Amino acid sequence: MPLVRIDALGCDAQRLKALGQAVHEALGEAMGFPDDDHFQILTGHDGERSLLRHGTYLGVRRDDGIVYVGITLRGGRPSAQKQALYRRIAELAQEYAGTEPRNVFVTLTENTDADWSLGNGEAQYLDR
Repeated sequence: MPLVRIDALGCDAQRLKALGQAVHEALGEAMGFPDDDHFQILTGHDGERSLLRHGTYLGVRRDDGIVYVGITLRGGRPSAQKQALYRRIAELAQEYAGTEPRNVFVTLTENTDADWSLGNGEAQYLDR
C-alpha cells in the first residue's frame, strides 16, 4: 500500500486529479498495486501563499510546471521496477495533465510492515 503525496505549482483541482490518476495507474502497471489501493494527498500551490522551489540540478531544467511526487511504500522492490515506475509516471503525467517529463520529480521512501497503521489503531500488516 503506497501513500502518495503530490504537490504542484499553479495547479487547479482538475489537473491535480489528472496527476493523481497518472501516479495511481503507474503504480498499478509498474508495481502491481491493486486499483482499490488508492491513498493520495494532492496539494496545489498558488505561488503566493504557498510556494514550491526548484532548480536545474543534474542538468534537468525545471520550471514553474514542477510537480513533486512523494511515494511512501514498503521496501523490497528492485531498482529496475522503480525505474519503470518513474518513466511511467512521467509519461502519464504528460498525457493526462500536460506536465513535461522534465518537471516530474519523484521520490520513494521505503519502510517496513511495522511502519503502517491503516486505521483502528492497529498494525494490520503485522497482525495478519
